Amino acid sequence: ERIERLEEERKGLATDIKEIYAEAKGNGFDAKILRMIVRLRKLNPADRQEQDALLETYKSALGME
Repeated sequence: ERIERLEEERKGLATDIKEIYAEAKGNGFDAKILRMIVRLRKLNPADRQEQDALLETYKSALGME
């Protein structure tokens, strides 16, 4: 029963999040970019810096800069 209750809560939260992204899109924001920002904010600063450095290294190696 607890699992079922939590599953229902999770569905409700997912719906709420989806509505927030739709609202943001209605206000002119790009939902894909917002998702990226949320993902990046979850990282600690050191991990984010490492990820940025690797991305720059890969882009440079591929001649994208």
